[in-house]
Parts: sequence; C-alpha cells; structure tokens
Amino acid sequence: MALPPLVAPAAPLSERERERTARHSVLAGLGDEGQRRLAGAHVAVVGAGGLGSPVILGLAAAGVGRLTVIDDDVVEFSNLQRQVIHRAEDVGAPKATSAARAARALAPDIRVDIRRERLDAGTAADLLTGCDLVIDGTDTFATRTAVAAACDERGVPLVWGVIQEFHAQVTVFWSRPPAGTDAVRLADLYPPGSAGEPPTCAEVGVLGSLCLTVGGMLATEAIKLITGIGAPLLGRVVLIDALTATQREVPLRPTRATAASSVPAPAPASEIDLDGLFAAQAAGATVIDVREPSETAAGSLAGAVLIPLGDLLEHPERFSGDRAVVVCARGVRAHRAADALRARGVDTVVLSGGLAAWPR
Repeated sequence: MALPPLVAPAAPLSERERERTARHSVLAGLGDEGQRRLAGAHVAVVGAGGLGSPVILGLAAAGVGRLTVIDDDVVEFSNLQRQVIHRAEDVGAPKATSAARAARALAPDIRVDIRRERLDAGTAADLLTGCDLVIDGTDTFATRTAVAAACDERGVPLVWGVIQEFHAQVTVFWSRPPAGTDAVRLADLYPPGSAGEPPTCAEVGVLGSLCLTVGGMLATEAIKLITGIGAPLLGRVVLIDALTATQREVPLRPTRATAASSVPAPAPASEIDLDGLFAAQAAGATVIDVREPSETAAGSLAGAVLIPLGDLLEHPERFSGDRAVVVCARGVRAHRAADALRARGVDTVVLSGGLAAWPR
C-alpha cells in the first residue's frame, strides 16, 4: 500500500528545472507537487560503485535536490565493467568526486555533498546526519550492518539491495514507519550472526548489467517513498535471477523482539561440515538445496530435495520432515531457510560455507 510522502514540497522549481523534469510533471500521481517533493529531498547514497552508480544517476536525473555521496575508494579500471557513473579518465580519482561530477553534469541544480570517509559503526551517525532517506550500495556485510543500525536509531527509511554473480535482492527497511505499518529491519532478513561475510565480486564476479537493473529499482523505491506514490517494498523482498530472467517476491515480516519486549533474537542455526552432512543424511535428515533452478541445473548433492529459497520462505510447510540440513552456494541463503524451518519446529543445521567451500 502507498505511504504518506516522506518529504514536504520545495519551493517552485526554476524554469530550467521544470523543463528538464517535464516528463515527470505529467505522470499521474506525481505531477508538479511530487517533483517539488523530490527537489526538497536529501538522500544519502552509501557507496558509489556497482549499485551506487545507477542510483546516483537515477536520483539526479529524477530531480532529487540534494545527494550525499559516501565512499572512500578510488576508481579502478576493473570497476568500469559495472560502475557506469565513472569513465576511463576517472581511474585513480576518488569515486565520490567522480560520481558528483556526473550527477552535476546531469542535473545542474542539484547539490552534491562528497564524503570521502569509510562508514562504520563509529562514523555512521555523523555521515548520515540530516538525510531523509538512505540507500545502501555497499559490498560488505559489516558496512551494511553499520548503515542499518544508524538508520534504525534515527528512524530513517533504508532502501537496500544486494547483488552477487547473477542474483540480487531488493527491499526497504524502516524502524519507525507511519502508524499502521509494521517496522521491518535488516535483522529481520539476516538475524545477527547469520550472514557472515559474503564473498566479494572480485572472488565470484557480478553481472554488470544486473547492477543497472537493481540500481534502477533502488532509485525507484526512493522516489516512491519521497513522493508517496505506489507501494514501496517495505515488508517484501524482490528476488532476481538474471540467468532465467525471473523476478519473484517473498514476504518479510518482523521477527526480532519489539521495543516493548525483552525476548532475545534466536541464535543462528548450527553449522556442520560435509562429512557431518553425510552422517546426518545417513541418520535420516533431509538435505534441502535452496539454490535457484539455474544453479541446481548443474547438479546438487545426491538425495537432496530442491526447494528454492523464495518458495521455502513463502511456503515453509512444503517440508514436512523433522530434521534437515540446508545447503546453498555459500551459506547465506541456507541460514535464512534454516530460520524459517526452525520456527516451525524442524531440527535444522546448515552446511558451513555452502557448496563452494566443499569442491569434492
């Protein structure tokens, strides 16, 4: 459902900016007032890389009045395959500076604040001060956790996406949404301790064109929240498989204790090695492979039941056993599936490191 607009309308736009954004002004539900809301918005984009690049371009083009670009890295030649805001001549330059140049060239009226600092638990509060909304385009889970914690504390909506290889997830977190809407946090998607540190794109690769798709979705979610149009992805996660050209949606509900409760979050599922998996399987446990069909087409463990993660989260009752070992490529998705099964009383463990950790 639609939520109230996040930002009040700014003063009337300049003639130049009205002309530049004219195709927005005729959109039903957005119009001149929505465009002035965009002009009055301050969005912080954490990371000017594969996801941050199309986000910054999309928001600048849309007419967002102020961007804060947070990135302490410099442009490398290998970035250009997916970080489309940068050019070959930017190699060696700070990413935040390069991104700001491109945003200003696209939208002359925009204000871009450059923060060449690493965001962590100690700096997040300062770096995100004053923004109406945050978009996380970082590539380490430690940074994502720090961004989410700062947004939770401030009650600022967090538009969130993650991409790896040919797959992606997109959603919205908000610790203090409008009345009548459930608060959803990163900890509801990845309980503390469950995610570990996913491999970097240098280790496993990333499809450059998929960054454009996901970055465009992140920018669109921000526009919807700022202007109050459409139904944002709060309480929903979009799962994208670029190899099969499929996009699915699964619900995301609050799972951790509310402010009024002192019940701690459950501990993450235990992990076992491959020999432990075989022993558990021999003792009657079911091995569940939660990878996507495009991944399991190349093979899976003998005797494994194939249930893609999205299907399992939406219909955990599909598994009727009492003991399970969950596997995926690297362990992250397996922990999410294990949480859903354990909530139903299934004794569940996870293959440590996923199938990638066990080449044999």
